[in-house]
Amino acid sequence: MQNSEAMALSSALLAVAGGLTQRIHEGVIARGFEGLRPAHGFAFARLAPDGATVTDLAAHLGVTKQAASQLVDELVRKGYVERRPHPGDARARLIVLTGRGRDCTRAAEEAAAEAVREWVEMLGEPEVRSLGERLLRIAPHGPIRPAW
Repeated sequence: MQNSEAMALSSALLAVAGGLTQRIHEGVIARGFEGLRPAHGFAFARLAPDGATVTDLAAHLGVTKQAASQLVDELVRKGYVERRPHPGDARARLIVLTGRGRDCTRAAEEAAAEAVREWVEMLGEPEVRSLGERLLRIAPHGPIRPAW
């Protein structure tokens, strides 16, 4: 593959990722969840399964503990997350989604599904499934971080 082709592919993948992030964010806002930034969705992704500590969240987002703590403070004020005692570490607090946070996560899933449905309309379901399988083969393992 020529350098120019590699750059074109890189640009296309970045454009798709940025566009998908924006579509999900707009879908969340349209469903009544205001006061959020796209970066909050990356935090929700880490918190959704079982919660996380601020240290875990900082590592996931690629930010300092102080920045992650400020983000958590903001999300607590907005009613999306709450701090609970950590079941395995008396010194730590577990950050978990509230009911509002879980509802917001479901809204993001719905918005993502809408965006992917448009890809299916353009490319057909078999091609989109194949694209998904191929991307999973080359996608890095680990957290998906916002582009700060």
